[in-house]
Amino acid sequence: MRGTITAVTIALALSLACGGGGGGGGGGTPTTPTTPQPSPGLPSGGACGVLGSTASSSIAILNGTDCPTGASAVVLLNMRDSFNSPAGACSGTVISQRAILTAAHCIPSTVQSVQMFLGSGTPVVAASFVAHPDYRGGTSSDVAIVIMPQPIGRTPIPILLSRDARVGESAVIAGWGRNELNIPATLRAGVTTISAAGALLETQFNASVSSVCSGDSGGPILLSEGGAWTVGGVTSATSANVCNTGTNFYVPIRPGSISSFITTHVPDAVQR
Repeated sequence: MRGTITAVTIALALSLACGGGGGGGGGGTPTTPTTPQPSPGLPSGGACGVLGSTASSSIAILNGTDCPTGASAVVLLNMRDSFNSPAGACSGTVISQRAILTAAHCIPSTVQSVQMFLGSGTPVVAASFVAHPDYRGGTSSDVAIVIMPQPIGRTPIPILLSRDARVGESAVIAGWGRNELNIPATLRAGVTTISAAGALLETQFNASVSSVCSGDSGGPILLSEGGAWTVGGVTSATSANVCNTGTNFYVPIRPGSISSFITTHVPDAVQR
């Protein structure tokens, strides 16, 4: 599996069966990246500090860090089918008091309910959820919104609508996926670099940066803008069936078809 459309589709099926990885997404016309700005400095907590937490010293996401969950706006989503049986798990980002941004491939037609887990306490069943109307699988419009019945109690992360991602800029990825020890369902974050910015955002795995894995789908790729970390895209796919090789793909949320879907369903989403 080395990056063809067929390979990415197969990666989606494999990783979703394992608990929520892969698909591809992001329609629209590719944009020309602007000149990279200096890489933003991370807070004292490292990648986890971007999530409002203090980092531990353990290895994570792939080449990342385990993060405490008490203040994080990146949450775990557990899907259930019509028999109330597990139907996959994904990550999501709180973007308003009651709304979570995730990937459309995380909520196929077989999913009947979504439960949000903050890392402690009892999971909360979502009031509703909706995938982008243009999503048909594969690599198009892979975003979705989950609405909770009451305020989530986490500070929302702004969505980045004022500019495109820039090739060469640093980014933080976060999610509840597997690490290199194949351990799932632990919040992790790490730093990577944007390698392409067009219809999809891309990052490349190497030993010095972090990479997404199964279960990280739906989580954010975070970019620094105006002194704040913002959601620049949604984790959607990888080009291989293992996590320590290949390309990671993210749906950019600035294109009109994506941003209008988000703001229509979440008019109070914080924006930058």
